Amino acid sequence: MDKQIVCINWGTRYGAPYINRLYRMVCANTTPPFRFVAFTDTRDGVDPGVECFDLPEMPGFMPERTIGQWPKSRLWAAELADLKGPFLFLDLDVAITGSLDPFFEFGAPQDVVLARNVAKPLNRLGQTSIYRMPVGALASLQDVFAADPQGVADKYRFEQHFVTKNAPNGIKFWPTGWVRHFRIECIPTFPLNYFKDTRPPKGTRVVIFAGSLNPPDAIKGQYNDAVPHLSPKQHILRALRSKHKLRAMRQYFRPANWVARIWDQAEGN
Repeated sequence: MDKQIVCINWGTRYGAPYINRLYRMVCANTTPPFRFVAFTDTRDGVDPGVECFDLPEMPGFMPERTIGQWPKSRLWAAELADLKGPFLFLDLDVAITGSLDPFFEFGAPQDVVLARNVAKPLNRLGQTSIYRMPVGALASLQDVFAADPQGVADKYRFEQHFVTKNAPNGIKFWPTGWVRHFRIECIPTFPLNYFKDTRPPKGTRVVIFAGSLNPPDAIKGQYNDAVPHLSPKQHILRALRSKHKLRAMRQYFRPANWVARIWDQAEGN
């Protein structure tokens, strides 16, 4: 199976620094030859090793009042630049901790393979921070979405739920342990989060940062800007003043120095 890695960038949240960092992580963890392709609305500052293409057309319109990443539906098109066959998609804000080669060897070329959504383990839902599929495998879903973007988004909320439930030939999941969710699987459980460092479990290849907690937050040791990192004592005092005390207590974790090391290496620092 040819190795084609794809990412997508729109708006101002990520841009060239994230594209370049992901590219360098891929280079460090993938046996050549491979293609690294970015569909992006900006090429300024992007590493010359990245093949840049304009964003595919948005099917229908961008839904409102939804929290899913529906612009990813651009990649469901029947044709995608000059790509042919399977490609591996990666979100721009992942941390790669092991070889990506097995992601190209797992299953059959025609499979649609997603990460498991560990936030809802009993619902058998997929997570699209890292997935593999052949070009055009979800073209029929793009047509359904384009016909009623708001209706689809209101029903499924997340584009990954829509894919999970409606992929024409079903989906498969990556083997357990390859992909880990930082907030759920890398932060020690309460009360150990106050005494032990975060870490990816043994065998992890990619760490995803679903939700509002992203790698810069992980490096700082904070859930988000609204919950900045404090000393354990200060965090506990703040939690005791909150409405949801136990949940707030669980939101403490130490700065993730291993994420900082991965990102520093990908930036050449």
